[in-house]
Amino acid sequence: MNTPLPQRPRVELAGLRRRLASMLYESLLLLGVLGLTFMVPYLVLGVVLNVAPAGWFAWLHVYLVLGAYFVWYWRRHGQTLAMQTWRLQLVTATDGRALPLATAWLRYTLAWPSVLCFGLGLAWALVDRDRQFLHDRLAGTRVVFRPA
Repeated sequence: MNTPLPQRPRVELAGLRRRLASMLYESLLLLGVLGLTFMVPYLVLGVVLNVAPAGWFAWLHVYLVLGAYFVWYWRRHGQTLAMQTWRLQLVTATDGRALPLATAWLRYTLAWPSVLCFGLGLAWALVDRDRQFLHDRLAGTRVVFRPA
């Protein structure tokens, strides 16, 4: 007796314009996150203690703060606040499940050069067969559209 394999639900990959709009909105939200977790402590250190941390430490601080923000949201619901607004969700490319911790950190880390190298990792979506960003392709993730 052959039992049919369970079918995984069909998902719609998110469109490029929707993902870019979500990234723009996300950048506005990150101004608040960085203002609270970066600017305020550095202002206090500078004004009260007359201390200016080294530049490498400031970059490490930004990397860790933003990493904590993204990884926490991606692991919690697969969505950041901006992704919720645009009805996007981040899932694994293989089975459509929530991201493991290591995969979330890998995607986050790969997104830095993808964005900072003149957006080449984002432009990759123009030639990718599924229109995925390079950091999604390399990390084994995908951004899908979640209808209301």
